[in-house]
Amino acid sequence: MAIGTQQDSDDMLSEINMIPFIDVMLVLLIIFIITVPVIKHAVNIELPQASMEKVQDKPENIRLSVDADGVYFWNDQRVEDADFANRLTAAASMEPQPELHIRGDKAVRYERVAQAMAAAQRSGVRKIGFITEPAP
Repeated sequence: MAIGTQQDSDDMLSEINMIPFIDVMLVLLIIFIITVPVIKHAVNIELPQASMEKVQDKPENIRLSVDADGVYFWNDQRVEDADFANRLTAAASMEPQPELHIRGDKAVRYERVAQAMAAAQRSGVRKIGFITEPAP
């Protein structure tokens, strides 16, 4: 057998040299080990904590209008004085309780608005507000 024959060269070419691949993989592993902690702790942020409390839906407000003649309107529907107290009691028993927004005509006697407020207080309505228009 002579050195450098055709059969010896075929044997050498059939083997894959894994050393360069291992070197590349080790270099990449070192790069990732160094850069991951830098990326992870680049910005310290405190994230908000979610609560498991049930969000209550706010009920629709009650619009009570008093026209110039002293007639009550419950959400734009005319209501008689006898039925007015019953509606206030029903609204006061709701959970959560709706707000009562009173809109009084400027020509109405204050007595009718005061009667509505007193009836609301007697029935247990806790939130009463007045709706006005801004001055020009």
